[in-house]
Amino acid sequence: MATIDGLPPLREVIAAHGLVAKKQLGQNFLLDLNLTAKIARAAGDLAGADVLEVGPGPGGLTRGLLAEGARRVLAVEKDARCLPALAEIAAAYPGRLEVVQGDALEVDAAARLTAPVKVVANLPYNVGTELLIRWLTPPVWPPFWQSLTLMFQKEVAERIVARPGSDAYGRLALLAQWRCDAKIVMVLPPEAFTPAPKVHSAVVHLVARAEPRYPADARVLERVVGMAFNQRRKMLRSALKALGPGIEAQLQAAGIAPTQRAEEIGLEQFCALARVVAQGG
Repeated sequence: MATIDGLPPLREVIAAHGLVAKKQLGQNFLLDLNLTAKIARAAGDLAGADVLEVGPGPGGLTRGLLAEGARRVLAVEKDARCLPALAEIAAAYPGRLEVVQGDALEVDAAARLTAPVKVVANLPYNVGTELLIRWLTPPVWPPFWQSLTLMFQKEVAERIVARPGSDAYGRLALLAQWRCDAKIVMVLPPEAFTPAPKVHSAVVHLVARAEPRYPADARVLERVVGMAFNQRRKMLRSALKALGPGIEAQLQAAGIAPTQRAEEIGLEQFCALARVVAQGG
């Protein structure tokens, strides 16, 4: 299927607007509109939802989201070269696509969106993880979004869904799984992109939980987890010694052996430790 909406195939769009992907912007364009529509469908029913897309580039995923029935798409694009191509899509879907030129790390997208909101994006590689952490750690929970359907390098995707004991397990897995249900829904080979990256990519679907999986103060949990995995090969009594002289007793109170290492500790135990630390016990 060359097109899904009467607009030109993406290769023609890219050629017409001279859109060569820029490495410094973390760009890898996904040209197969069958794949972009499949990613849009992985986000669930888009009818009646506003969608935030970061880094739309020439608009392949944007077109998929609109064709799959998104009520409205807010696309944040840093690269001014892509704006004319996105304007053509906006003209084909009157009133349903708003394009904001800017850095997604600086744009207040939530203020421009109406609930329910879903975030769907082929994230630029150079800001993807930072954006995810921001979305997972807002000042107030639940967040402005219902779900995140995001493409990352496969290695990053595996870190998000990792379980204790695996090499991929760490801070990102704990932050994601504390407040969300997360799963990998698609893996894409390098040749699906232009230019082809050196690694496989994967789409992760995260659904926000109304409440975190286990009670804990977010700031305390983030501090404990960050310190634990900053020195993941050390025993926790050493990795967490900056928390204070009572750390061994606190670990034991949370049911954790002081000689265990961070990669051995599950989410529930980390939350228990965060509660103990918050109480000063």
